[in-house]
Amino acid sequence: MKCTQPGCSGTIVDGYCDVCGMAASSPASTGAASTSSAPVGPSATADPPSVATAPHPAALVAAGPRIPEGGACLQPGCTGTIDAGYCNVCGTPADQQAPAALASSGPAGDPGDAPGAGPELSTRSSASSNLASAAMGSKRARELGSVATRRTGGSQRLRSARLGGGITTVRPAPEIDAAKALLTNPSVPENKRFCPKCGEPVGRGRDGKPGRSTGFCAKCRFPFSFDPKLQPGDLVAGQYEVAGCLAHGGLGWIYLARDKNVSDRWVVLKGLLNSADPDALAAAIAEQRFLAQVSHPSIVEIYNFVTHDDAGYIVMEYVGGTSLKSILKQRMQHTGRYDPLPVDQALAYILEILPAFQYLHDLGLVYCDFKPDNIIQVGDEVKLIDLGGVRRTDDDDSAIFGTVGYQAPEVAELGVSVASDIYTIGRTLVVLTMEFRGYQTTYLNVLPAQDTVPVFQRYDSFYRLVAKACAPNRDDRFVSADELRSQMIGVLREVVALDQGSGAATTTVSSLLFDVPTPGTEPDDWRNLPALRRDPHDPMVGWLQTVNGTPSERLERLMTPPKNSTEVLLERARTALDAGKRDVAEATASELLVADPWEWRAVWIQGLAALERGDARGAQASFNAVYGQVPGELAPKLALAHACEKAGDDAVAENLYIACARTDATYVPMAAFGLARIRAARRDVDGAVAAYRLVPAQSSAFRTARAGLAELLTRSNRGLPDLAEAMRTLEDASLSARRKAEVTTLIYREALATVESSGNKADVHIGVHKATPTSLRLGLEDSLRELAKRTPDLGERVALVDEANAIRPWSLW
Repeated sequence: MKCTQPGCSGTIVDGYCDVCGMAASSPASTGAASTSSAPVGPSATADPPSVATAPHPAALVAAGPRIPEGGACLQPGCTGTIDAGYCNVCGTPADQQAPAALASSGPAGDPGDAPGAGPELSTRSSASSNLASAAMGSKRARELGSVATRRTGGSQRLRSARLGGGITTVRPAPEIDAAKALLTNPSVPENKRFCPKCGEPVGRGRDGKPGRSTGFCAKCRFPFSFDPKLQPGDLVAGQYEVAGCLAHGGLGWIYLARDKNVSDRWVVLKGLLNSADPDALAAAIAEQRFLAQVSHPSIVEIYNFVTHDDAGYIVMEYVGGTSLKSILKQRMQHTGRYDPLPVDQALAYILEILPAFQYLHDLGLVYCDFKPDNIIQVGDEVKLIDLGGVRRTDDDDSAIFGTVGYQAPEVAELGVSVASDIYTIGRTLVVLTMEFRGYQTTYLNVLPAQDTVPVFQRYDSFYRLVAKACAPNRDDRFVSADELRSQMIGVLREVVALDQGSGAATTTVSSLLFDVPTPGTEPDDWRNLPALRRDPHDPMVGWLQTVNGTPSERLERLMTPPKNSTEVLLERARTALDAGKRDVAEATASELLVADPWEWRAVWIQGLAALERGDARGAQASFNAVYGQVPGELAPKLALAHACEKAGDDAVAENLYIACARTDATYVPMAAFGLARIRAARRDVDGAVAAYRLVPAQSSAFRTARAGLAELLTRSNRGLPDLAEAMRTLEDASLSARRKAEVTTLIYREALATVESSGNKADVHIGVHKATPTSLRLGLEDSLRELAKRTPDLGERVALVDEANAIRPWSLW
């Protein structure tokens, strides 16, 4: 079937157009996206099932028939085979048909989960957001009476952090022919007619008769008119020939016209709701005054401002695309229920528009009225439209335009700001990704609880992102659009990694805030956690590069710097931990937080200090707070997982370790070691084995992982095949010569005991020795003598030699 979208030449394949991506049942678009500032949203157009009873499809993981031993792994791109119930390359369980690697038999406390569901399905009980969180920002300022009571700024290093290519893809949207976008019968539905002054319903029908489209408000007597003032053929300002109406918005009708002075190009004329409305007139004058300087490829261009019959009109670029609100409506029409955008798609849209917000903010402007109506997709690009609400940050006089359900709660009292724009972006993300019932009433100024929203449960980092963007106190939100974008990129990577469900990550993600983890021979040491990167904009960063020597020597210099700065204090605190001066580290972190309660890096130091003193719960609270501040960073998740593991919150720790292992290759070793410890502790040997196998051969931690795998298989002793694999694994394990001899001896002891107790002879070799009593005794004798050579204590050495003599088989001389 041919696609019905205007200008599209595609055909319908599997319910969607193979060119434009629109659903088969979607009607042709009837106009450019609405730019209305009246209360609108998904809930106003449909009454689909409640989000609590209709989980997002992505939250379900399909389980299929168990793949037989030796069978090929079904994960995309994986070349492994099933060994002992798990893929020997990516670690996927044999009974996972849908991509869901890294899952084991289920987290502690969830024995009833469906086979293969595993810990990747976040639940309320294992969500890290349920953990205690250290006070930060406005809350800490209130508790401590800090000298800093308002957020005054942030680091410049998060500016211009642009999206790397290829994280996810979005289907292109076709360009809509302007002539086909015109409304055939332009009128405003009665249920959307409100007094422009007092907001009371007007123009409503009675006794079966239609309401008046022009008249006076019965409450305040203010005049209203919902009739188009311009008709096709009208020539505005002697230049713009009107073709018809495109849509109706909060500031009036929007018209399509041809510019007779510039090659008959299509332009849009945006008029006033009522020419007698002083607020609307003031808004138009404000646009005329400063919008001419706005020039950004992702923002609709303003060409001119003209008057016609005592009414004002803004002349702007025609953008022939599809708004996100229209895309949501099309999805709903196709499925017959509310069908939100996948989280990765919604994030991709918003990521592309954030540079436009940063551009406006750099000019001292705020957008004010962001919502799904006002972002248009054309092809594979997006554009911000409807600048009717844009105003200067220092403008305290002109009217503020916004939309109920999106506007920040402090705007009425404190006015608009960068933070209020951030709030509208967060609310838009929520509307795009879930059926946000009550967003204009019950949840007007708050978000639903995480455990009531499947998409929040599945994507914990996404929930943290929108929770910070929509924080009630504006000082607790992201400082800039660039900071938000930097964190959103990280969240998008995690979302895509979770949805793909493949094994360990194979790519490395660069962070502006943290170095990479450094797993060593002790993979559970907190000192291997990522270190904070220095802020290159700090005034003392040059001097800090000259501070060298042992931790004690460095700390001595850091105590008397030429000048204190944030980076100097952070360096002093971390160096104090390395030097064993935990009291100095904690005092310095507290000093930083008194000066700036939003300094999450000081809370990071507090978390490290808590781990050093063995306070796992205190470390949890600190790292949980840091996670909430930078939800797109993996380092706080790894640190929180480490603290949760120490505190016994294994389900939370396992989910966080999985997120780290899937997203960034440099995080795989520490995350894999953590997963192995947790799974081995609950006797999930297959899961622990799969975790160790996630560490790739090219990793510096590979030999450490092999050592852990060898010891695990030896301790669990599930049979001769496991013991044979343990012996093979020892060949490239990073163990000391003595420890290697100890493990080898233990393997032969276990194998000999197994063969002698069962009386069975298996066609298996333990090292070079066949699994028979005589051959295994020879192997055990050799390993005991090797262990004796590696033993410094004379008494122990003699005992080992005696045992070797006793264990060797009888022979005839």
